[in-house]
Amino acid sequence: MNVAKVLLLALLALPVLELVAFGAVAAAIGFGQALALLLAASLAGALLLRHAGGNHVARMRVAMAEGSFSSLTADATGGLVLLAGILLLIPGFITDVAGLALLLVSFFGARRAAPPPRADGVVDLEPEQWRRVPDPALDDRRDRGPRAG
Repeated sequence: MNVAKVLLLALLALPVLELVAFGAVAAAIGFGQALALLLAASLAGALLLRHAGGNHVARMRVAMAEGSFSSLTADATGGLVLLAGILLLIPGFITDVAGLALLLVSFFGARRAAPPPRADGVVDLEPEQWRRVPDPALDDRRDRGPRAG
């Protein structure tokens, strides 16, 4: 079967599966509580998109404008958080569980992937992650040699 057909079928089946999941949760905990859970998850998704999503979209725009795809791959956890926020915003328990799983993956993946900070405050960057920008306001101390006290 074609991948596009499978994705289309899953996308068309998702609302039916979400209704079945809502019915099961409403039968277990009550309609009001199930509706409150859906509203709380949608509110959490909106807050997540507002807080983390705007920052990630701005970083993506800057990286795309500079043509720096290495910074996009370095910020893959931001993309996961953005997708998790979208999934939480969509009403339904299946998408909420998927969004929470993505949040957990991005949280624990970012903690594991980040190197421990150095005690001397030095940040090591790959050569493609920085560039030298001359600042005429600063004096060039290399030309004058060491200062006499």
